[in-house]
Amino acid sequence: MSVPSATSAGSQMWVRGPTAQQAAPAQAAPARTAPTGPSRPAARTALPRPPASAGRAPSASRGHQVAWVTAHGGSGASTLARVLGGADIGRRWPDPARGEPGRVLLVARTHNAGMRAASQALNALRKGEHPAGVQLLAVVLVADAPGRLPRPLGRRVRVLRSAAEVHRIPWVPAWRLDQEVDQLPRAVRALARSIAAPAGHAGRPR
Repeated sequence: MSVPSATSAGSQMWVRGPTAQQAAPAQAAPARTAPTGPSRPAARTALPRPPASAGRAPSASRGHQVAWVTAHGGSGASTLARVLGGADIGRRWPDPARGEPGRVLLVARTHNAGMRAASQALNALRKGEHPAGVQLLAVVLVADAPGRLPRPLGRRVRVLRSAAEVHRIPWVPAWRLDQEVDQLPRAVRALARSIAAPAGHAGRPR
């Protein structure tokens, strides 16, 4: 995706054809008996490009158990991938056809823009706008500030929980400095157990 933003996963590019055609002359030109130069090829019809996985080498992200997908920049997906393991895919859906893990953890911050981006990505998944084999494991909401969420943001969390399993990750000051913590917060340990669970046996929403 870039994730989706929840736009669609892997929107197709199109080859642009001619934007305008020449107006027909008022009178037909006299027929020529012989060409004066090389013939001009006919304009090509616009065609979609092949899928991203066609003819490409296996991904460097192959072999991981899960794929961390960021719903927006700065979500914390890279930190979670470093701490808990998995492939840091970025802002796109993984492509299992290239060996990338199909189990997805969609990461967003708990501010309004972050949860809106998560909602858009979930909508893209619902519409099937992703490569074959992609399966959402959970939405991971990383605290954007210490303390409790304002009530309007709490309502947005409940809306997301109605559509997917949600794990909330608290504010961890050490992560701002790329430092390790002596003991991971309980919510992070619960997420680690959910990742390790067999497919179809993930824990309850938190």
